[in-house]
Amino acid sequence: PLSSRKNPGLLYSLLHSYVLGHDAMKRMQSSNVLVSGLRGLGVEIAKNVILGGVKSVTLHDQGQAEWRDLSSQFYLREEDLGKNRAEVSRIRLAELNSYVPVVAYTGVLIDDYLTQFQVVVLTNSPLEEQQRVGDFCHSNGIKLVIADTRGLFGQLFCDFGEEMLVIDTNGEQPLSAMISMITKDASGVVTCLDEARHGFESGDFVTFTEVQGMTELNGCQPVEIKTLGPYTFSICDTTGFGDYVRGGIVSQVKMPQKVVFKPLTASMAEPEFVLTDFAKFERPGQLHLGFQALHSYQRKHSRLPKPWCQADGEELVSLAKEVNSGQTGSAKVDELDDKLIKKLAFVSAGDLAPLNAFIGGLAAQEVLKACTGKFMPIMQWLYFDALECLSEEEGGAMLTEEDCAPRNSRYDGQIAVFGSQLQEELAKQRYFLVGAGAIGCELLKNFAMIGLASGEGEVIVTDMDTIEKSNLNRQFLFRPWDVTKMKSETAAAAVKQMNPSIRITGHQNRVGPDTERVYDDDFFESLHGVANALDNVDARMYMDRRCVYYRKPLLESGTLGTKGNVQVVIPFLTESYSSSQDPPEKSIPICTLKNFPNAIEHTLQWARDEFEGLFKQPSENAMQYLTDAKFLERTLKLPGAQPLEVLEAVYKSLVTDCPHSWADCVIWARHHWQCQYSNNICQLLHNFPPEQLTSSGAPFWSGPKRCPHPLEFSTSNHLHMDYVMSGANLFAQSYGMQGSTDRVGVAKILDSLSVPTFVPRSGVKIHVSDQELQSANANVVLSYLHPQPFPFDDDSNFHMDFIVAASNLRAENYHIPPADRHKSKLIAGKIIPAIATTTSAVVGLVCLELIKIVQGHKKVESFKNGFMNLALPFFTFSEPISAPSHKVQDRGGLPTPLNKTRRPNHFPSTVSIPRRYLLFQYLNRIINT
Repeated sequence: PLSSRKNPGLLYSLLHSYVLGHDAMKRMQSSNVLVSGLRGLGVEIAKNVILGGVKSVTLHDQGQAEWRDLSSQFYLREEDLGKNRAEVSRIRLAELNSYVPVVAYTGVLIDDYLTQFQVVVLTNSPLEEQQRVGDFCHSNGIKLVIADTRGLFGQLFCDFGEEMLVIDTNGEQPLSAMISMITKDASGVVTCLDEARHGFESGDFVTFTEVQGMTELNGCQPVEIKTLGPYTFSICDTTGFGDYVRGGIVSQVKMPQKVVFKPLTASMAEPEFVLTDFAKFERPGQLHLGFQALHSYQRKHSRLPKPWCQADGEELVSLAKEVNSGQTGSAKVDELDDKLIKKLAFVSAGDLAPLNAFIGGLAAQEVLKACTGKFMPIMQWLYFDALECLSEEEGGAMLTEEDCAPRNSRYDGQIAVFGSQLQEELAKQRYFLVGAGAIGCELLKNFAMIGLASGEGEVIVTDMDTIEKSNLNRQFLFRPWDVTKMKSETAAAAVKQMNPSIRITGHQNRVGPDTERVYDDDFFESLHGVANALDNVDARMYMDRRCVYYRKPLLESGTLGTKGNVQVVIPFLTESYSSSQDPPEKSIPICTLKNFPNAIEHTLQWARDEFEGLFKQPSENAMQYLTDAKFLERTLKLPGAQPLEVLEAVYKSLVTDCPHSWADCVIWARHHWQCQYSNNICQLLHNFPPEQLTSSGAPFWSGPKRCPHPLEFSTSNHLHMDYVMSGANLFAQSYGMQGSTDRVGVAKILDSLSVPTFVPRSGVKIHVSDQELQSANANVVLSYLHPQPFPFDDDSNFHMDFIVAASNLRAENYHIPPADRHKSKLIAGKIIPAIATTTSAVVGLVCLELIKIVQGHKKVESFKNGFMNLALPFFTFSEPISAPSHKVQDRGGLPTPLNKTRRPNHFPSTVSIPRRYLLFQYLNRIINT
């Protein structure tokens, strides 16, 4: 079953299924994955794969934790030094998703051991082992991912066999358009309504529905098209079809594509590269040789080149030339870039958390592609470098071996690249992080690893939301026992465990005009910079205005499914976030769905989650209990209150909620209506009354938070009855019972039903025992349990009836205009949540830009804005757009402000001011500071 490994109520698999699809999730949940090498890169990959929801993850490492590991291995502590990395990491990784078994293995990777895995990941491994394992995997149908990071350089390789079938090459929702005309021609021409471009491309395949007249097209096999214009395209011969009358919808069909991979050895000689930066077009070929030279150096010296050692750098250049001279295929380059290879030698002993986050996010996404066949894999090599992070003084030429020598410090891996002075500067930084969701959690983890604010500095993180169960699949700092706690405080405590030296404070304030007395002049002027981890444009633009006003660097980022972007804003150097207009956001901020919806998109996704939680998860959990002998044993070992929660859900499915008649199903649906649309709303208003204030004195129900109101059930209300009818039928189907469409009969049952009066709860105590659970076997026959899938295209099974009713009732709770069936289906099909892989990669890039800021970079070409789509895969980086300059007169006769000790000595004749910022306001700020 799709969610047979899913913890009840936790939306690990559901949220990923929005991106991957149900069929892909089924394939992923039958995949066993091996991750070899548990340094910083390996643990990043393992974390993301576990959150993805595969069948199992095995951690392999034969090494012991060292000081330099602590630079990026966020699940190692100082007390773990000398212990096996895999064994120590297993305990903490297993907490991420309790229904993905995580085991540690410290033996040799012999061939027989590898046969149990569908995907093998090698990190920080010798070339000889890569080739041996690669040959075996290729010959035995096991998919292979090799990932390595060496200081500021990263490498990724994929071999998914000779018959990899990609079921969706781009991850986009299939397009559809409404038809206005179809001609009868040898190549029939389809014209779409001119309200919107059809968006199809030549070579796409489409099918048709609801066509009147030319009905032969309805339900036809996918037809290849040729685009003729933005509203027209041609299809097959339609001369033998009926005359087109009206109507019709044309829908794109994703066609599977076969992809062939070369084995590792062959691909090394004839490499194909995925470019990550078009400004570095020749660099992949150079680094392809450089990494092979590093393997030769390690084989010769049993170590990597010493940090910033000139002699070791020269030797690596010589080895790279030997590797190049031995090439006979396309891997051979005309001229080796000696300077680049030297820099590779200088930093290769380093271990940087941001680079591991970026490469680890990419590698984990490739693992998921290998498991599911969803999205186009990397073909077959990817190289990345962030040399711009080095000092602008000739790429860090001022560093010496002594500056970068190990100090038995948790930052040794970072000092090896940047030296000790930058580490001291990082410790002094004072940063404001706005948001502790998916991006915020990853940022805090990276902050802790790089040592930001680990001295006299401080990180202030603010987030007004509490932790929901739906957060747990990607906001990895949170655990099930943290649900209902404040995000900011919990995240701060979690990263303190990773690095006790970080100074961090959690706030629960919403940034905006109403909290400017909290985040005032003194607050902003004490900052070194701001990082946004927000999920809406308005809040981003507000923080952008504040950063422009106070002249503070801003790190901006965002994700949408497999897509991500990074923007760095530097005062007087780059344009601001608001200087360019983003397209309207189409994603749903999931963290607001449970209690604070404010748009129909929110209520529709909530309704989908409700569908899964009522008609899919309970049956699957009960089936797992009845068929898996170790289910109870494994469940009782879960931490915190999870055992009771899991067993309570199973007990309800098998005993207390088990219907014996159609009337029981109706009563169940009516009680659930009361719970969701009346009692839960009353409970929410009991906890947060309409007059509730935040800790800063601002109204709680303000901004995006709509104050709800409870509904009162009535059998004369058509929408209320829609919910009960669809819910009761789906509940009956879940137990293999016959439903009914007799609304009059259902109304009679409801009229005789007495619903208990709501009483506010201060806590819920769950009572369940092993004996009661075991007796459930006699109450339900396994074959009667039928988990309900959710196909969008079937309107005859009550699924969309329930979604529409559930969504619009919740919309009524929150005074949100409802959506009709067609609009609901359209919106619900476009919901795409954040996923851990993209978030990890994006935040890695953000923190590389942060390092540049702390380094004091002054050249715009040193910084990088970036965009990626891991589904394609596609990456592009560019220099930030420079801020426009405005020439003004010297201050001359301008009056000198009194008592302004921070006033500049002179007024500049030329200033760089972001667009959309009032010139007089900005100049006034400069004059009066």
